[in-house]
Amino acid sequence: MDQITILWADDEIDLLKPHILFLEEKGYKVIPVMSGDEALDELSEHSADLVFLDENMPGLSGLDTLAVVKERYPQLPVIMITKSEEEHIMDEALGSKISDYLIKPVNPNQILLSVKKHTEAHRLMSEKSTMNYQQKFREISLQLSGNLTADEWIELYRRLVYWDIELTNTDDENIHDIFQSQKDEANQLFCRFYENNYVDWLSGNKPKPLMSPTVLREKLFPLLEDERPTFLIVIDNFRYDQWKYLQSTVEKYMRTEQDNIFFSIVPTTTQFARNAMFGGLMPGEIERKYPQYWVNEDEEGFKNQYENELLDENLRRHGFNIKHTYSKVLNAQYGKRLVDSIPNMMKNKLNVIIYNFIDMLSHARTDSNIVRELASDEQAYRSVTLSWMEHSPLLEVIKVLSERDVNMVITTDHGSVRVDNPVRVKGDKDVSVNLRYKQGRLLDYNPRQVFEVKDPTKIFLPKRHITSPYIFARSNDFFVYPNNQNQYTTYYMDTFQHGGVSMEEILIPFIVLRNK
Repeated sequence: MDQITILWADDEIDLLKPHILFLEEKGYKVIPVMSGDEALDELSEHSADLVFLDENMPGLSGLDTLAVVKERYPQLPVIMITKSEEEHIMDEALGSKISDYLIKPVNPNQILLSVKKHTEAHRLMSEKSTMNYQQKFREISLQLSGNLTADEWIELYRRLVYWDIELTNTDDENIHDIFQSQKDEANQLFCRFYENNYVDWLSGNKPKPLMSPTVLREKLFPLLEDERPTFLIVIDNFRYDQWKYLQSTVEKYMRTEQDNIFFSIVPTTTQFARNAMFGGLMPGEIERKYPQYWVNEDEEGFKNQYENELLDENLRRHGFNIKHTYSKVLNAQYGKRLVDSIPNMMKNKLNVIIYNFIDMLSHARTDSNIVRELASDEQAYRSVTLSWMEHSPLLEVIKVLSERDVNMVITTDHGSVRVDNPVRVKGDKDVSVNLRYKQGRLLDYNPRQVFEVKDPTKIFLPKRHITSPYIFARSNDFFVYPNNQNQYTTYYMDTFQHGGVSMEEILIPFIVLRNK
């Protein structure tokens, strides 16, 4: 590591000689100056990693010096040191974006801690995260070797998401590889668990976890008993790790009351999973009970155009005869207009708002080289999501709702997974085009490589033909056709897709928030 240079400006710098010697013994280079003007001259000639700045210096004061430093070197950490404990001095310094604030007399360890905090924090946190994960690695491996229940899989996934984000800034490539291997193993075992239990859950042979058709009944409808209105925010294609990444941004305004994870049905696509969520029924049940609201894959029209009607029926079946609104935000202009309509929405018991940005992002990432660069991996994908949230009309909605007495729910219909392993299938022109699941009469595939359901009625899916199975890609697989396989593989490699079985697609958030 290169030697860290500290510029220390204080008109009584001679009295600080013991502190300077202490830092030099620790390996730091300290440049002492006696005024703000000298500090600025020094910075114009030599670079520094950190500045200690006395607040009360003759001539150019500490605060005046600070203003110039931040204008010229906005990323340079500045630590203000002062004898004054007056609040207005603290406010002025903090408002000028200082990195830290120390009150004289300071002791050497206090100085050392501040230096480490602002010059070595990244390295120290990286080393600490790496060490902590290494200690937990064996514990997670032991969990994976057990016969986990649905609830235990949820808790394990929470832990993996935590470490995925915690290790984001770790510089040790080896630990990233180790974590990815463990996550891949977990995904393969999760797929096996899901396949072994899914049919039994739906048939009632085994107690089922919270799933797409039951999540509104179990988690949303109890909120409708409150006097306060409820806002249901559905972010299409929103993963649990994305929620954890932007949670702190949302919690500046709202308080998290419940952090739930539920299981999506398959296929993990809007047509199936979101219709099931709003309708409170499996897709095959919707087709049978409300055929006017179901659009098959081979039919014209949007496949989820009747979400609001399905929600109406779901509410009525459960005894809720309430006023509610349904809005789908497809662009920023409409999102901004929606913010202005919130006062009117407060008159309704339930307001549903759909945001499609993340789903559009995942598709754009496949089709656009620019977006591929912006969301090149899992970390970048989360970062783009956070950037969108921080500048989106959705955050404006959250800000406005934070000033009102409401329930707010953030959820989704399914997640997505980064795919990198092509699996060959053959089919005719009527086979569904999704990369993570296929349905059709003439499918040709290796049954050991897929989650195969020969009779769609067993998992309550519409049956297009007498012999029309569904197959689902597992973990990070994606389906490719033998014709132009190399070109097809190259085009879709490392893109984010959904429709199949993986922790990222299946285990999705249902977050309940209240105003603080």
